[in-house]
Amino acid sequence: GILEVQPNLITLLADTAVRAADLDEMAALEAKQRAEHALSDKQADIDYAKAMAELAQAVAQLQAIAKLKKKATGKR
Repeated sequence: GILEVQPNLITLLADTAVRAADLDEMAALEAKQRAEHALSDKQADIDYAKAMAELAQAVAQLQAIAKLKKKATGKR
């Protein structure tokens, strides 16, 4: 994505966005595990690009959840 900050305006362009309230840690963990399993299964007929994208999305969600938890507890 792209972030532009001006004195009176912030512009954010992103391919996807998820509200913090919509983040589901268990679902993200399960998605991460599914993608990792698909990528490690050499016998499976999978779309590697799709599996890598799903893995990246799940990891990004888990990182966002971790940051939100730190912010909620006041830790840096």
